[in-house]
Amino acid sequence: MKRTTLLLLSALFFWSCAPVPNTTAKTVSVYDVIIRNGTVYDGSGSEGFISDIAISGDRINKIGSNLPGKGIKEINATGMAVTPGFINMLSWAFNSLLRDGLSQSDIRQGVTLEVFGEGNSPGPLSDAMKSEMLDWNSGDDSDIPWVTLGEALTHLENKGVSTNVASFVGATTVRIHVVGYENRKATQEEISEMQALVREAMEEGAVGLGSSLIYAPADYADTDELIALSKVVGEYGGRYISHMRSEDKDLLKAYAELERIAREAGVGAEIYHLKASREPYWKLLDDLIDLVDKAREEGLDISADMYTYNASSTGLTGVIPTWVQEGGHEAWMARMRDPDVRPRLIKDLEAELTVQPPEGILLVGFRNEKMGQKYVGMTLAEAAEERGQAPVDAIIDMVLEDDSRIQCVYFSMSEENIRKKIALPWVAFCSDAGSVDPSWSTGMKHPRAYGSFSRVLGKYARDEGVITLAEGVRRLTSFPADNLKLKNRGRLKAGYYADVVVFDPETIQDHATFREPNQYSTGVAHVFVNGDHVLKEGEHTGATPGRFLKGPGYKGND
Repeated sequence: MKRTTLLLLSALFFWSCAPVPNTTAKTVSVYDVIIRNGTVYDGSGSEGFISDIAISGDRINKIGSNLPGKGIKEINATGMAVTPGFINMLSWAFNSLLRDGLSQSDIRQGVTLEVFGEGNSPGPLSDAMKSEMLDWNSGDDSDIPWVTLGEALTHLENKGVSTNVASFVGATTVRIHVVGYENRKATQEEISEMQALVREAMEEGAVGLGSSLIYAPADYADTDELIALSKVVGEYGGRYISHMRSEDKDLLKAYAELERIAREAGVGAEIYHLKASREPYWKLLDDLIDLVDKAREEGLDISADMYTYNASSTGLTGVIPTWVQEGGHEAWMARMRDPDVRPRLIKDLEAELTVQPPEGILLVGFRNEKMGQKYVGMTLAEAAEERGQAPVDAIIDMVLEDDSRIQCVYFSMSEENIRKKIALPWVAFCSDAGSVDPSWSTGMKHPRAYGSFSRVLGKYARDEGVITLAEGVRRLTSFPADNLKLKNRGRLKAGYYADVVVFDPETIQDHATFREPNQYSTGVAHVFVNGDHVLKEGEHTGATPGRFLKGPGYKGND
């Protein structure tokens, strides 16, 4: 009995002296990615601060100095800027992304969202519109397996893209769908039909209505038609965005129309690629800025976007009057062949070339390969001289020979005005171009496809001090995200989607020029899209995590 008691007491003594398990010790947090020691510019416009960013899945998990825990992948961002992904407010990358979803020229500048819809959008389509698109080759697709805008963007996402995508529904697209190419006022029944198409697009995720009013048949729509369509957009909290009817002599009148549409439809409105084009009208930019500032002071939500170059790019349609283009492509070509039409056309072209000299029009893209080999890189003046023609005759005959509008670069803007626009707090940025790869997108084009965004942060923020780096980041990120009413995008903030860029503010630089455009920008080291590593140490990983981002009227399950 005594022996048993002693053994029991001995066991209790040793048990009480044994180490007690530390049940309060913290488990080490493990994240998918930690970006450490970068200078974080969170998109608000505030100055940068040294911090770590932890990413779990497709979201930012935590932001803070010396974050405890481990990342499955860790990036040392010492000396680097860490920002939200950049937003391209006017992208023509839909077709280039169909061909190659990697979005090379934009992703290397930090762009994580391409926004389509300047007048034309990839849907809604009629059977006739599909046939027309196939005639002009839509990406690499041998078919167009969509009808609506939502289906088109879903198709792009499913095919695989590196950037996110979003779109305005094109006012030109819905007009062609319902009215066709006729130069006339839409009937009330047709407006109701167009409104139904806009409503469907908004409920599928469009961010608003986009117009492009210097082109046919877009400019056949009157203001009342655009107000009626914008009212539908307003029902869903969407935005109206417009390439206005004039960017030169009637610039202020064109702006007045945009402001009227915003007021009467009850929507926010944005000016596509803000500019005062052609030297006699450069001075009008100051008056336009004053008008926008006054409207904003009154509470009207007006904004603009721009690309950072002194030249635009479009077809020779930039100087060809729209009356000759009525009826679609074949009718346009037939009308230009008509000898009875030619005298009137020449008169209008001569008037255009007095303010846009042929020496300032660079020919960069032809449908006909032989014509391209001969004339690409020439100015219109040089091509006309080569052909032994007056420039107005060369325009008509080359368009007919090429059976296309012929892509051009127009040197028409003031460098002083570019800096003035960049300094405006209500201006975002765009490329007005596709997102391309020089291995397959050869030949001449506007360098904005390769450098529009890196120029904001390199040339204009760092080198010239037009704006601060923090302000440049704000206008590339949270400002357009808020205008588009995107959920949990445009900022570095816990719970937001992990669209993140890491770049060197001392070396970020564009290299593309008008004569040698096919050169990537440099200085961006890492890009994450929805938490996936798309650009690593300046090279593409091949990842395609991009998504179709829905606008405020979306009615489906996201």
